[in-house]
Amino acid sequence: MDDNFAIQLFEGKRVRIVWDAEQEKYYFSVVDIVQVLTDSADYQTARLYWRVLKNRLKKEGNESVTNCNQLKLPAADGKRYKTDVADLQGVFRLIQSIPSKKAEPVKQWLAQLGEQRIDQIIDPELTFQMAVDDYRRQGYSDKWINERMRSIEMRKELTDEWQRAGIHEQKDFAVLTNILTKAWSGMTTGEYKRHKGLTKENLRDNMTNVELALNTLAEVTATEISRQRNPQGMAQSSQTAREGGEVARNARADIESRIGHSVISSERASDHIRPIEDATRDNLSLFEDEDK
Repeated sequence: MDDNFAIQLFEGKRVRIVWDAEQEKYYFSVVDIVQVLTDSADYQTARLYWRVLKNRLKKEGNESVTNCNQLKLPAADGKRYKTDVADLQGVFRLIQSIPSKKAEPVKQWLAQLGEQRIDQIIDPELTFQMAVDDYRRQGYSDKWINERMRSIEMRKELTDEWQRAGIHEQKDFAVLTNILTKAWSGMTTGEYKRHKGLTKENLRDNMTNVELALNTLAEVTATEISRQRNPQGMAQSSQTAREGGEVARNARADIESRIGHSVISSERASDHIRPIEDATRDNLSLFEDEDK
């Protein structure tokens, strides 16, 4: 569920949010909401406020606010820590428990977020535009962004084809992706990330234009082969994934023979643009496990 993580701004303060597609609801970091409502200068102050408030509400028997779910959300150090989260209803109850001049503005902001999500469901292009804006704020070039948006569309078509072939488990998607990636690059996705010195970062977000184009070529080819052959199950889908990767590998070899060096790069986005994690660091302190 936390793959649908995002950060939204309220009056300059960042609030970590997760969209649960299955339940069709938002989950908000409780401490981030508390920081907004209390106008706290830093995360640790808000965290202490929430701890005290949570204990008081528990003693009063108010479980509607204190029985929060916990999700692992990203922190400023790039790692994920267990954090109390609440759905929209829980956040509104939290607002009622904290005297705040921000209460009404926060309610309006939450309503706007809900409306925005509905608009995105009705018009998926809005989701793409938000992604474009996020990449642009991080410093990616318009040329790279266009390639990345196209690759996202192609990736979706490939995963749809895999699902049609009877592949539904995330681990199986990962296996097929490794087969395809290794076929054209010579490395699994994990090896590729280590080659670039990545940990939690998205591999595709750290590919060069050529790397991204070759990866997209592999995925597009695998999709078209799958559509023609109508494979069923992992064994047959693995073969189409491998062949898609081989087409991109041949293209890679042709490019490298002409330019005289490998197109597989150890470079990552942070070598050229503002590090991706810095986009969330300005107003976030180092988060610790909420259950400690």
